[in-house]
Amino acid sequence: MDLKHLHTFRTVADTHGFTKAAEILSYAQSSVTAQIQALEEEVGSKLFDRLGKKVQLTTAGERLLPYAIQLLELHDRALAEMSAGGSLPSGTLNIGAPESLAAFRLPDIIKEYTELYPDVKIILRPAGCKELKKLALSGDMDLVFVLEPEADDPHLQSETLIHEPMALIAPPAHPLTLLPQVDTLDLKDVSFIHTESDCSYRLLLEQHLNSHAIYSSSDLEFWSIETIKHCVMSGLGISLLPAIAVKDELSSGRLIRLPWDDSPCQVATQMLYHPGKWLSPALGEFIRLSREHAARWRQNG
Repeated sequence: MDLKHLHTFRTVADTHGFTKAAEILSYAQSSVTAQIQALEEEVGSKLFDRLGKKVQLTTAGERLLPYAIQLLELHDRALAEMSAGGSLPSGTLNIGAPESLAAFRLPDIIKEYTELYPDVKIILRPAGCKELKKLALSGDMDLVFVLEPEADDPHLQSETLIHEPMALIAPPAHPLTLLPQVDTLDLKDVSFIHTESDCSYRLLLEQHLNSHAIYSSSDLEFWSIETIKHCVMSGLGISLLPAIAVKDELSSGRLIRLPWDDSPCQVATQMLYHPGKWLSPALGEFIRLSREHAARWRQNG
């Protein structure tokens, strides 16, 4: 099998699209299509189904993917061993993170990394924490970052980078902003704007509210943190978000952080990868740089 075709196959699988894969690989879309067609002819099976603008692996594609990952990793490992002691890291890193970390923690790391190692191509895939863990276990992701309560996972190598304070936010004119201290029972008749249903801190909040017999059928749900912030600013409700995600809005006064004890919703930014994963020079350097940035986060509060 042509390694270039396998690399293109993996990139299409990771990005769920021929157009995005072509952009990442700096190919014409027709070239991506031709490579996938050549690979399909070689294996004798269709590898992708087109679902509107997105593509999804077929059963045959799902069977091929882990072998493609292993072959590409062996190739990268061989090159790294042969060039040890000289050249800078190269290759591709597939990294996953929830939107909050992808937008507010990882950009500075990626910026410094790409300046140091311009020959490494980074593919960043936003996803929910549950899905990210599955991708790390399967080997589809080289490295994932999650925002969850600290817990040992026997199947993954994990490292806590920083405990993330949470902020219960409201618009400046909200009645709760007048209270010197907001107790959980004060939230009984309040409309919430939530993140997606499997979000770790949303689940913790709902469990905490339910333990105080607080239930609501009128809450709103959005995937985008930016959408949630704008909806809160417009007066549609309050929300619980990582403090790092609302830092600018709190500083400017567009949002108010309510004086509420966030201890029932404690989460941490954690870095995870498969314990059997070969730590290529490229991956090892990204982990090292992530640790350095985390030390600065903790120092700056």
